Amino acid sequence: MSARMHAVVQTGFGGPEVLTYVETDVPETGPGDVLVRVAGAGVNPGDTVLRSGRVPELVALPWTPGNDVAGVVERVGGGVTRFAAGDEVYGLMGLSRRGAYAEFTVVPAALLAPKPRNLDLVHAAAVPLVAFTAWQALTGLAEVRPGDRVLIHAAAGGVGHVAVQLAKELGAHVIGTARAANHAFLRGLGADELVDYTSVDFREAVGPVDVVLDLVGGAYGPRSLDVLRPGGLLIGAAIDPGTDGQAAAARGLRYVWVAAEPSGAVLEQITERVEAGRLKVVVQRTYPLAEAAAAHRELEEKRTNGKIVLVP
Repeated sequence: MSARMHAVVQTGFGGPEVLTYVETDVPETGPGDVLVRVAGAGVNPGDTVLRSGRVPELVALPWTPGNDVAGVVERVGGGVTRFAAGDEVYGLMGLSRRGAYAEFTVVPAALLAPKPRNLDLVHAAAVPLVAFTAWQALTGLAEVRPGDRVLIHAAAGGVGHVAVQLAKELGAHVIGTARAANHAFLRGLGADELVDYTSVDFREAVGPVDVVLDLVGGAYGPRSLDVLRPGGLLIGAAIDPGTDGQAAAARGLRYVWVAAEPSGAVLEQITERVEAGRLKVVVQRTYPLAEAAAAHRELEEKRTNGKIVLVP
């Protein structure tokens, strides 16, 4: 293989135009690492937040964005026995200078799993971050049980449409906020009630709920507290949650913030659900890697159902 590759590199903060498509060196593998030839890189709202500079302490410039990855193992570092060259894998990467928006990237082997047998690599790349976030929010933090009433904001988005499916599998009564045009899509995923947030204040349409998963943030945070039953839980997943644990506790409620924690072992549990047909992730559109800026623009316009994936 060549020692050179193409990647998207960001040297400053700003709009999508700061994402540049360049030629650079193929990264080296260290002990415990896997070099992956990228077949798909999921694009997530968090990518646009980090690119913008809203949380500069999390980004070491210059850097290549992207946490969702799927591809083929090119080579493995010392001590790696789980994978070998030619294996098809997927996973969620931690933050580093070298992300998934590249032709090759290095991932710790512990964060990877064999891709689901019923997905191609492009669709596999859409799964990890959204599935981890929904999984950790609903099974870990909320411990959703049959009969719980769960409200999911931005239910048609990347994390939202996965959370709808997972909450339904856990036995919850699932309520989602989404544009009317997305209601049929969400009913097909199992949503029991839907609220068109463009025409109705969800607080007027939703009775008391046990759990709110807020994927919007801002004003949605304090407004979500209004629909929780006493002792109910608000889970924030936006950079600007709009509220905090102190505000929730003052009203006899609970608040926590969820962040996807990469784990190959958890990903294998998610794989089981994907292969059994109990969990699907919708890819709305793919973009060539060179058009990462266009993918960010579309995501920021909030016109997507499911996920956008970059394809080298």
